[in-house]
Amino acid sequence: MNTSEIMARLKVKHANEKEYLQAVQEVLETIEDVYNQHPEFEEAKIIERLVEPDRIFTFKVTWVDDNGEIQTNTGYRVQFNSAIGPYKGGLRFHPSVNISILKFLGFEQIFKNALTTLPMGGGKGGSDFNPKGKSDAEIMRFCQAFMLELWRNIGPDTDVPAGDVGVGGREIGYLFGMYKKLAREHTGVLTGKGMTWGGSLIRPEATGFGAVYFVQHMLHLQGKDIKGQKVAISGFGNVAWGAALKATQLGAHVIAISGPDGVIHNPQGMNDEKIAYMLELRRSNNDVVAPFAEKFPDATFIPGKKAWSIKCDIAMPCAYQNELNGDDAKELIANGTWCCAEVSNMGCTPEAIAEFQKARIMFAPGKAVNAGGVATSGLEMTQNAMHISWSAEEVDRKLHEIMSNIHHSCVRYGTQPDGYINYLKGANVAGFMKVATAMLEQGVI
Repeated sequence: MNTSEIMARLKVKHANEKEYLQAVQEVLETIEDVYNQHPEFEEAKIIERLVEPDRIFTFKVTWVDDNGEIQTNTGYRVQFNSAIGPYKGGLRFHPSVNISILKFLGFEQIFKNALTTLPMGGGKGGSDFNPKGKSDAEIMRFCQAFMLELWRNIGPDTDVPAGDVGVGGREIGYLFGMYKKLAREHTGVLTGKGMTWGGSLIRPEATGFGAVYFVQHMLHLQGKDIKGQKVAISGFGNVAWGAALKATQLGAHVIAISGPDGVIHNPQGMNDEKIAYMLELRRSNNDVVAPFAEKFPDATFIPGKKAWSIKCDIAMPCAYQNELNGDDAKELIANGTWCCAEVSNMGCTPEAIAEFQKARIMFAPGKAVNAGGVATSGLEMTQNAMHISWSAEEVDRKLHEIMSNIHHSCVRYGTQPDGYINYLKGANVAGFMKVATAMLEQGVI
């Protein structure tokens, strides 16, 4: 495999899909040497087949708002690879959604799902619909219209969507209700369901919890403990909330949270009231964090700044792709940060990753760090298939085990001769080897 040649062809074919091209390049660059040790992969053209989705559905979503006006959005579902199980990946409702972002997320999902060791393939979907400012009735009508177009192409053993940005428990409920009516069956076709109708305990917290468990393993390997460490987090939705909650429970001090309006410097760390207020902020405004400082006098709001401007030990981007750039990485390093764990998908730009690795600080990619969310979705699928429900303690125990195994795989494939652990390479190679082997054994399809 020659990464440069493959990327050159993809850039011609998909010229405007920058997020997708970035995700593919990151994976190919890290697996190239391992791939070339397996001529059977080259003979079967595994890479050429892997970088293209199995299929993409694009559809019109027409719905009526509360004023009786007809609205039209675009819906998508990218079914990327099902070599190791049904397509699995979230639905994102956000104005920024386009095919490039969904292909990048779906491609990442292939390797993330493989890392969990659960039988799940990679997929992603969503719409450019913006749920902010919409009434519950409008969101219900949109979700029903969206599912009316999608339902024939998903199923518990075919494709199992979940929530993502803009899609929480409310949206999953409306989507599932419409699917159940159309398909006339009650199955585990979606994850993130309500607790009374097939949902899994600790699913809302799972991505953040799993990320902190992964960081714990990173630190323990270096003889460190998360207790007492200063942590900076971006975002304040479910993922950031879960990370802040678990980090605080384990004795870390979450000293920064951020939104698009600026950053909250929170030198005393979090407590139960502050963590609960993170979700209240999410529900009550347009993603601004300034009110946090108004409610808690020991916190300071700094407008126009990112979380990475606050001196910390551990940085955990929890918001969107490419939210931490090369200059941010340099600022973190200059301020003494020694660990960065992506919790958002592709949260760091290639320039930022290069800076972290050049400085030899611990860096781990989102496909490993945030895999706890989809892992718990996989556990929800298992509970649905078995018609049982596990306790929160049982789910958390399984999540612990999965994150430990993911860390072990990253270390196995990412440890360099000088002892530095390239978690990015480790995660990509571990996920790729599982998927590539399955593709090879299943023939050319």
